[in-house]
Amino acid sequence: MARERQEMVVELERYGISNARVLDAFLTVRRHLFVDAQSRPYAYSDNAMPIGFGQTISQPYTVAYMTSLLVERVPSGKVLEIGTGSGYQAAILAGLGYRVYTIERIAGLYAAAGRVLDALDLPVQRRLGDGTLGWPEEAPFDGIIVTAAAPHEPNTLMNQLADGGVMIVPVGDLGSQQMTVIRRRGDRFEHEIFHSFAFVPLCGREGWGDNNE
Repeated sequence: MARERQEMVVELERYGISNARVLDAFLTVRRHLFVDAQSRPYAYSDNAMPIGFGQTISQPYTVAYMTSLLVERVPSGKVLEIGTGSGYQAAILAGLGYRVYTIERIAGLYAAAGRVLDALDLPVQRRLGDGTLGWPEEAPFDGIIVTAAAPHEPNTLMNQLADGGVMIVPVGDLGSQQMTVIRRRGDRFEHEIFHSFAFVPLCGREGWGDNNE
């Protein structure tokens, strides 16, 4: 599906994604491997798709937007992803040369994503558990990407950032969130606020709770 991937990248450029490294990663990583067989003919359309368990694979533009925010601020290093989902975002990060760690709370998604990442021989470290608590044994991280809607700035994750490290996280209510970039400067945290998006809820102890409450 190389032609479809090329068309997707052209569309991402039209939407304003301009980082050459990011575009190359999207041209290389085969998104159709991260969706079910029924969705594969539409894998390169700019749409979110269900992946089971009430979760979705984000539309390519959203993944590219978050990835660009990270790459432009932290071009290399150790990155933690919260919410493995299908594994597509982790594969993009690995394709960019980051050392990738990812956490998924849903066992079925964790297993399915693991099978695809292993089949692609991608060096992604994976954990099943509450992503809102991070991965303290592997901290600090140069970057953290949160792929679900946080009700507030996730303090535990912020404290797992390296000095100068950056977190990309959508923060808001269950209907709409603002993409937020948080950079650690010693004991201080600097904030940048960007466009609004709509993500599935970040569940866990420091998210919306296990029942989105």
